[in-house]
Amino acid sequence: MLDIKWIRENPEALDRALASRGAEPISSTLIALDEARRAHIVKVQAAQERRNAASKEIGKAKGAKDEETAQRLMAEVATLKEFLAHAEDEERRLNKELDDALAVIPNAPLEDVPLGKDEADNVPYFGRNLTEEQAAAARPKKRVHSFESKEHFDIGEALGQMDFEAAARISGSRFVVLKGQLARLERAIGQFMLDLHTTEHGYTEVQPPLLVKDDALYGTAQLPKFAEDLFKAGEQHWLIPTAEVPLTNLVRESILDEKELPLRFTALTPCFRSEAGSAGRDTRGMLRQHQFNKVELVSITTPETSIDEHERMLACAEAVLKKLDLHYRVVTLCTGDMGFGSRKTYDIEVWLPGQNTYREISSVSVCDDFQARRMNARYRQGGEKGTRFVHTLNGSGTAVGRALIAVMETYQNEDGSVTVPSALKPYMGGLETLAAS
Repeated sequence: MLDIKWIRENPEALDRALASRGAEPISSTLIALDEARRAHIVKVQAAQERRNAASKEIGKAKGAKDEETAQRLMAEVATLKEFLAHAEDEERRLNKELDDALAVIPNAPLEDVPLGKDEADNVPYFGRNLTEEQAAAARPKKRVHSFESKEHFDIGEALGQMDFEAAARISGSRFVVLKGQLARLERAIGQFMLDLHTTEHGYTEVQPPLLVKDDALYGTAQLPKFAEDLFKAGEQHWLIPTAEVPLTNLVRESILDEKELPLRFTALTPCFRSEAGSAGRDTRGMLRQHQFNKVELVSITTPETSIDEHERMLACAEAVLKKLDLHYRVVTLCTGDMGFGSRKTYDIEVWLPGQNTYREISSVSVCDDFQARRMNARYRQGGEKGTRFVHTLNGSGTAVGRALIAVMETYQNEDGSVTVPSALKPYMGGLETLAAS
């Protein structure tokens, strides 16, 4: 949620930011709502002061045996009391009206985010102070097969270890059943990522709840705007669309000590998404599922360190693909392609030989205090009485299912088998090749 004080002081900046995202200007509407709220508060304060003053005047009038004045003042106090009795409800209504309006406004992009309408306007990113050549030298090379590359679903079905028909009978479309060696490989990828982030990158492993309440989803900005993308579970809970939700909410309604920051959390969880806006897209295979596993990275930082933390988090996600020797590229998302709560986002896109294209495998975003305001997550600087909102960041470290797809398509062999990447062999009990049984 954006700061209404910032909006009042920078209305043109807000409208420019919204225009860059393809949204209509709204600063005047928000300021008008805030003016009504502030005017009501002033009116309440004035009524309270007048009630207190009139009450004292009643005593003086009675002492002077001026009954007419006392009766007039008593009538005035009664009117003020009636107003004040309903004033609190009116203040709540005005606050909610403003909060509801702010809740559906996206974050303002950072100044260095490229302008654009959609993914066609995203810009290649090579790393801070790196040239294209230096970045290419640091990233795994694209593998070229001497045979026609197959897509992951053809490979998995030929192995007899990827079953979409059984999944459809059980759950419907956009589900899959993995079996045998392929199921173990997917588990190995997730465990490898967790071990990498906890032992080398300094993240604390968390096993969070998979069911969360409205407040948690509101805090990370999935609600109210994106309810149709979520799965409701009973009257009070939702299935998580990403572990970003419970991990970020670990600091909700908290006041942290600056010495505790940064906090870095990671989790491997199932994620659940309705894919409401994806009708007809990626209907075959594992690319876009209702249920999938993902390793999430979340950082809680100070405002002064969040930009550097963004670069650090990107490097942590990249390290996964480097160790798996999977070719990839990084792009900076343009204003029209960014997520709702993000101020700047890098996408890592892994190369899929079977599709002969790049596909997103990780999004790494810095949100500034946008989520912290919604969660009331703050910290106190040493020696200061006041508090400041923390900055939050999140990223995939990475999507396990898509990493499995990339491994299968990259390490496929002409005979239909799949070679196990060196980084995953310790997790596979010495198995070096996946083959049909």
